[in-house]
Amino acid sequence: MNVLIVDDYNTMLRIMKNLLKQIGYEQVDEATDGQMALGLMKDKQYGLVISDWNMEPMTGLDLVKAVRSGGDHNANVPFIMVTAESKTENVIAARQAGVNNYIVKPFDAATLKEKIDAVMA
Repeated sequence: MNVLIVDDYNTMLRIMKNLLKQIGYEQVDEATDGQMALGLMKDKQYGLVISDWNMEPMTGLDLVKAVRSGGDHNANVPFIMVTAESKTENVIAARQAGVNNYIVKPFDAATLKEKIDAVMA
């Protein structure tokens, strides 16, 4: 399965990629912002998108809204939002935008696997 991870912080991309490898996901593409992610998604089908919330110029929330309204082959891809914010209003906003699950940083491989398993079930 192709997985797309989106984060503007290269260290976080590396951490997520390593965690995904630990739990068996080898086909992982990276994007450093929402615009780059949308570009990759035009050309490739993804089975999962894991995106940071706080990015410039396009946030993770804007990304999921664009993906959900895009009507293309990735419009219904499972989407996990990663953020340092655990405020209830953020979780609600993410759910309303079409996010399937939510991970608060920091997290480990077991948490990531649990969240992925929940959206893939």
